[in-house]
Amino acid sequence: MERFQSVPKFQQYPHFFPVTMTLQEYQHKFEALEPKARCTEESVALAAKVVKGIRRYLEDRNFMEVETPMLFSAAGGAAAQPFVTNSRALGKDLYLRIAPELFLKQLVIGGFDRVFEIGKVFRNEGIDATHNPEFTICEFYQAYADYNTLMDTAEKMISGIAKDVTGSYKIQYPTEESAEEGAEDEPAVVEIDFTPPFKRLPILETLEECLGEKLPDVNSPDSIPALLELCQRHNVECAKPHTCTRLVDKLIGHFVEPMCVNPTFLYNHPTCMSPLAKAHREQQGVTERFELFVAGKELCNAYTELNDPFDQRRRFAAQQLDQQRGDSEAHGKDDEFCTALEYGLPPTGGFGIGIDRLVMLLSGKPHIRVRGLDAALFSLPFAHFVLVPVASVARRRSSCSRP
Repeated sequence: MERFQSVPKFQQYPHFFPVTMTLQEYQHKFEALEPKARCTEESVALAAKVVKGIRRYLEDRNFMEVETPMLFSAAGGAAAQPFVTNSRALGKDLYLRIAPELFLKQLVIGGFDRVFEIGKVFRNEGIDATHNPEFTICEFYQAYADYNTLMDTAEKMISGIAKDVTGSYKIQYPTEESAEEGAEDEPAVVEIDFTPPFKRLPILETLEECLGEKLPDVNSPDSIPALLELCQRHNVECAKPHTCTRLVDKLIGHFVEPMCVNPTFLYNHPTCMSPLAKAHREQQGVTERFELFVAGKELCNAYTELNDPFDQRRRFAAQQLDQQRGDSEAHGKDDEFCTALEYGLPPTGGFGIGIDRLVMLLSGKPHIRVRGLDAALFSLPFAHFVLVPVASVARRRSSCSRP
């Protein structure tokens, strides 16, 4: 060797901590230096195993993986506020998708009997321990299946992935109280058992048992005063606008969801909460829909798809009335989708699971994005909001949006 020259870095490592910054802001400013520190190799590998396990499970059952648009002229498929952008080429506003649901159902209409997609969705809403504006979701649609079929599928797939990824059906998960206190030394934990079969609870009947009384007609706007009185009597806060959907959802969130520590299916949601789900074949006023809760958190959402274009238009009209009452999360009207239904959607089951939340649960972490686990390796600079405990943030799950 004749010559050796050290090539310095262009950027200097930070050597001080600005007093005007929070720790989280400081970490995000110098994010390129510490992805390894914030996301251990073990947690990144676990997330990859979860995605691989879901993909393998579906492909082994002849599902075809597809990609659908992220930008579109309408936001649909879930009750959530979208991110809006503008196309200079088209001279019109476009929306980042809040769910791939309507696109995937149109593929089923077109003859693809089993399709799935794993990808990002975007919702311009609140941030807390289990909610992020950008997150990863898996949705699949199966022709000639109903919500009973999907419950069995969810049970087998999720319990199998839990066993493959962690080596056991049972995991230790921090209690919400220890997460709120920010305990670092031996936080209190609860054992979550993914051993099938999972518990199944009819949602309205369970709520009535918790209340000790019968509910009014939860789908009728005439019941809003009675539902509001129930909330006030039990100290359940519900901000305006007061709609049937929002009031019932708050009651369920207060009484029923905390009961679901081990994996629990809550099923047969009222029609007002489920504008895209098929009416129950036997019971009036409810739909063939279920949600899977684990550790009190929603993990999956699925239903027998509404395939009657006339009923779908009526449901969208009811959602528009809620919008007029001020509910910004009510599902918008989608004439293009209703027209597609007129070509014929076979009996179909649709299923969605939040992958970030599943990774969080199997990792034994109380937040989607904390030091040691980031469901997204590189994230927006608002981590100091993300660490707010989930119990202190109002959850907004007023419709049948996938997780």
